[in-house]
Amino acid sequence: MSARQVGSVAFHQAQLQSERLRILGVLIFVAVFLAVTSARVVVVHTASERRHWAWDFALVAAVVAYEIWLLRRVNLALKTGLNLPSRFWVLSTILETSIPALGIAFLSSAQIPPVYRPLATPGVLIFFIFIVLSTLRLNSRICWLCGGTATLTYMAAASYLGWRPPLLGAPIPITRFNVLVNAVVLLVGGIVAGAVARQIHKHVEAALREAETKRKLEAVQHDLHVARSIQQSLLPKDRPPLAGLDVAGWNKPADDTGGDYFDWMTLDDGKLVVTLGDVTGHGIGPALLAAVCRAYARASFRAGRDLSTTLGHINQALQGDLTPERFVTFVAAVCAPDGEEAEILSAGHGPLFIYSRSADRFTELEAQAVPFGILPFFNADPPTRLRLDPGDLLLLITDGFCEWENDRGEEFGTQRVEEVVRASRDLPSSEIIAKLYDVVVTFANGTSQKDDLTAVLIKRV
Repeated sequence: MSARQVGSVAFHQAQLQSERLRILGVLIFVAVFLAVTSARVVVVHTASERRHWAWDFALVAAVVAYEIWLLRRVNLALKTGLNLPSRFWVLSTILETSIPALGIAFLSSAQIPPVYRPLATPGVLIFFIFIVLSTLRLNSRICWLCGGTATLTYMAAASYLGWRPPLLGAPIPITRFNVLVNAVVLLVGGIVAGAVARQIHKHVEAALREAETKRKLEAVQHDLHVARSIQQSLLPKDRPPLAGLDVAGWNKPADDTGGDYFDWMTLDDGKLVVTLGDVTGHGIGPALLAAVCRAYARASFRAGRDLSTTLGHINQALQGDLTPERFVTFVAAVCAPDGEEAEILSAGHGPLFIYSRSADRFTELEAQAVPFGILPFFNADPPTRLRLDPGDLLLLITDGFCEWENDRGEEFGTQRVEEVVRASRDLPSSEIIAKLYDVVVTFANGTSQKDDLTAVLIKRV
């Protein structure tokens, strides 16, 4: 969000809110001034106030009416979102800052000689109230205008009361010199107020940018949470209905969303298809591609083709969706209805772990083809056919498990995966995966998860 955008929308709203605060400050000051004047008239009974108190109250009433009118304009602008014209700020500044000069010129005590009235009248202090409050308009030029107007109207009031500028080379009476000093102080006060207003302006802009950035981040975070919930909803919820197999799947992205997914579906001939895909990278982009890959896979397997032809069809469908720097590793396992046989074909995904319970031995299968998206055609070795005896396991995992490093830079590795699975082989599939994740986290020793984690375990029971 640029400074110009801030100034055009959010900053203008902040300026109006600050102007409303400034008007309330003026009204509070007027109320205090009115209370002091009333006390002097009613309690102290000063002679000068008997003469001018009516005019004082009239001027106060006019100021209050004008400030209330300003407040209504500002509130209306805040409500409707309309911008106040530049002349509003200029004219209101000139008009307000001229009010103390009227008091000095026409409402000063008659007991004070005219030549001393510009110095002895408290009205000169009121100029500084308006100069200080002008900083709330968040515009240095307005503060300069306020200081300049105060200087000129003060000198005009002093001239009306008989003050004349000192002549060069002539003796300077102390009263003439002090009036000139007051005028210079008012001018400097406006300049200083402008510098303060400029700093406030910068801080307000920075705060608005920070608030806008935070709002956008919260919106992105919300969208990511929604995307994550959608992605998680695409993962299978129920176990496959094959009596001879215990199948479980698990997924944990490195970010809110990830590029891994797993799925299973029962075909019309009763066979169970278990798939696992890993899109390069992690985040919202790979998550979308993973969802697309899942949809293509489901549609392709429904067509009833053989395993090699089906994966070739998925690769062809993904060609138009993958950018050159992205690809998808993919593995599919087709299990017979009785769970005794399985057929596996991997497109760049590996290693795949096969555990034989009777031999207490692991076999690692490598990929039979390149990942999806690398080549426009799909050329694979024949699928691997397995016979699953009771207690045998087929573990499909993404590389996030094996490549997770601990605080010494050591990867978890495939050997530790095999050790965990062997030690927990008698547990249900879901508990074996949970055990594997717990051991990996313990091994990491506090290092953060860098890659998505997905595992599917097929166990013959």
